[in-house]
Amino acid sequence: MKTISRDHRLADPDDLRIFTLVARLSSFTLAAHHAGVPRASISHAIQRLEERLGARLLQRTTRRVHITREGEELLERAERLLDELDEIGAMFQQGADLRGRLRVDMPISMAAEVILPRVPEFLAAHPEIQLEMFSTDRRVDLIGENVDLVVRAGEIVDQTLAYRPLLTLDLLNVASPAYVRQHGQPREPGELAAHWLINYQPNPTSPPSAFEYLDAASGQAHRVPMRHKITVNNTIAYNAACRAGLGIAQLPKVRALAEIGSGAMLLVLPRHVPAPMTMNLLFPHRRTIPRRVRVFADWLAGVARDIVLHA
Repeated sequence: MKTISRDHRLADPDDLRIFTLVARLSSFTLAAHHAGVPRASISHAIQRLEERLGARLLQRTTRRVHITREGEELLERAERLLDELDEIGAMFQQGADLRGRLRVDMPISMAAEVILPRVPEFLAAHPEIQLEMFSTDRRVDLIGENVDLVVRAGEIVDQTLAYRPLLTLDLLNVASPAYVRQHGQPREPGELAAHWLINYQPNPTSPPSAFEYLDAASGQAHRVPMRHKITVNNTIAYNAACRAGLGIAQLPKVRALAEIGSGAMLLVLPRHVPAPMTMNLLFPHRRTIPRRVRVFADWLAGVARDIVLHA
């Protein structure tokens, strides 16, 4: 295998950053969009880097870009080097004001009901931050969409992402009074075959929902497939579908108790509740996270603690 040239001249860190971006996105066009520069600038940076190192790093085809073996070798080393450079820069930013764009994505209900009402206090403390908050439940391509931080529930599917647990929420089973009047109140999981579940699929490729619960005696998790009349892709619609009597839902305890207290929902199968749900902060996989992102993540963790304390 051809190895990377041992040229003593240092590669430009900016060219290395562009190379890592193209390698991860497999596209010059996406890398240019992500970096906010013309596509020609991306091409020139890769050409300079290949000429300096004396090796072909990327193979271009009409449809996509493929990394060569030499490129894979460089990618691993370049990411470590750029992390070190970022850490050095961060050392001198600790006392500086936070500034710049901060793009985050979180579930719609969390953003609307919990976070956005508290955002003014964060921006008052950091007035130079330009916060871009997107509210979706779908899977987000953090690098391709240039997102700094995502809040998501459940298992971490993409192992290329760095993550940090935010909070853990207990869940309850609920249904509307209208649903119970029409279909009755299930007493045991064995009766669920005669009932309907609201199907929550944030992405078209997500598996269908099932009724999940922990066995009280053994602690074993169970998953009961159920039929459904409706499929929704976000938490606002999920809650609304339950209130409308379209099926059984499994909601965070805080939300469920509020709905039960208002009379909009009833508790169902209280002895067969799901395992607690963990909300995680997801970051692009890199060792050094920009300080503005770390500070916002810490602030979110504080808001989450308030949710738990006042639940």
